[in-house]
Amino acid sequence: MRRPSFMTGEEAAKLIFDGAVIASVGMTLVSASEEILKGIEKRFLETGHPRNLTLIHSAGQSNRDRGIQHYAHEGLVTRIIGSHWGLQPRWMEMISNNKVEAYCMPQGQLAQIYRSVACGQPGKLTKIGLGTFVDPRIEGGKMNERTKPLEDLVEVVTLDGEEYLLYKIPPIDFVIIRGTTADENGNITTEEEGMKLEVLPAVLAAKRFGGKVLCQVKRVAQAHTLHPKQVVVPGVFVDAIVVCQNPDEDHRQTSSWVFDPAYCGDLRVPVSRIEPLPLNIRKVIGRRAMMELEPDAIINLGTGIPNDVVGPIAAEEGILDDITITVESGVYGGIPAGGIDFGIAKNTDALIRHDDQFDFYTGAGVDFTFMGAGEMDANGNVNATKMGSRAAGAGGFIDITQGAKHVIFCSTFTTGGLKVDFVDGKVKILQEGSIKKLVKQVQQISFSGLLARQKKQKVHFITERAVFELQEDGPVLVEIAPGIDLEKDVLNQMEFRPRIAEPLRVGDPCIYNQGKYGLKEIITAKK
Repeated sequence: MRRPSFMTGEEAAKLIFDGAVIASVGMTLVSASEEILKGIEKRFLETGHPRNLTLIHSAGQSNRDRGIQHYAHEGLVTRIIGSHWGLQPRWMEMISNNKVEAYCMPQGQLAQIYRSVACGQPGKLTKIGLGTFVDPRIEGGKMNERTKPLEDLVEVVTLDGEEYLLYKIPPIDFVIIRGTTADENGNITTEEEGMKLEVLPAVLAAKRFGGKVLCQVKRVAQAHTLHPKQVVVPGVFVDAIVVCQNPDEDHRQTSSWVFDPAYCGDLRVPVSRIEPLPLNIRKVIGRRAMMELEPDAIINLGTGIPNDVVGPIAAEEGILDDITITVESGVYGGIPAGGIDFGIAKNTDALIRHDDQFDFYTGAGVDFTFMGAGEMDANGNVNATKMGSRAAGAGGFIDITQGAKHVIFCSTFTTGGLKVDFVDGKVKILQEGSIKKLVKQVQQISFSGLLARQKKQKVHFITERAVFELQEDGPVLVEIAPGIDLEKDVLNQMEFRPRIAEPLRVGDPCIYNQGKYGLKEIITAKK
């Protein structure tokens, strides 16, 4: 029987040759193979090798310090093909300073391209990304000046008279994965990991090209003692196993926790122990956005305001049994963690594979998706991927928003010093932000208002002081908050003048007061 070699992280790093293509599997710091990544970084800093690597990753994989930040050295990686760098400041700096060739692809398409490649296809064929910055007729996902003159990795294909995009990646030489337990024959389980991710498809994609599989685990079990249904990667596909020497540092379940059984489904915690969020601008935006919900809705939460506030608000308002929360990592139900721990949740009902989750998002589509946003323009285009030189990337934003039945963008009205207060059910602007977010034309098209209008997709842009609805002629101002002056606080803080609904609604003051605001009653009244 073919068996892997057991070695240290530094020994695994020596297997990687100059110019290699590496695929890395993880999300935030979940399933980050820190001991292997540290070994690669250490070897490069000491010897200058390996160098000129191509790094492929679907989700963002860092907590602002670790994960694939270890690769962020000029010369170590020449080309990065990924979806999101919002929690990877060194990568964003390298991209903006043209120190690396940088291609951005939608997260779901990258998670699924391994399946396509593994079974012999040339790439991933899909409609996801049409009309956005990843469309080669717009930017081709090229995130800086260094990349613009290079070849396209996305191609427009016409099939039966309809347009599709074909996403392509180079042959994979190494894939780096993480499990919890390996047996002596190399069979890998993931029982303590916070997500299932796309581990096996990535492994099989590498194997199609004769690539090697490097896996970090917490522990080793005797051969033939693992339950076969718990084995995620059969040992015959694994080439090297690194048993982590310091799991508390280098094999954390996620950034904020070494291990919490509630985040891998081994324990459910009482909902009463979850503290309500303080009343602030983010909570207010989330509260208003959630008033759009309907009973029995399946919803998705994007990073930023949605993931940080929607779950806690749902718990506080007692509606967790009235809706189903999902997250792109494969979470169903429960209360998601936020910030640097995006993608995991307590009290989940189901955890499915990352790539399988995007079959739902881009096929049937969720009933509601709540997404953050950086800019919206007069055509209803939304930018959530590049602000100035800061290239955060798309993550799952494009995949999810193009398939959702109702898209709700959650954003402050302005940014850069904005200060507000909430008194007696009214909004008071204490200091206006210096940067307008409602602009004539977005810097980068992450969401196509034109395509959304063509397919009559329901879209709202919700802020602390105003609500816009995307209609046939563009964004329409349909509601302002109590206490807000239409001309001074809304129209004067925009670069375009929207159509104003008649009558223009005034928002419910309940969302600006302390305590519960009656969301359960609001939702159940829609039955």
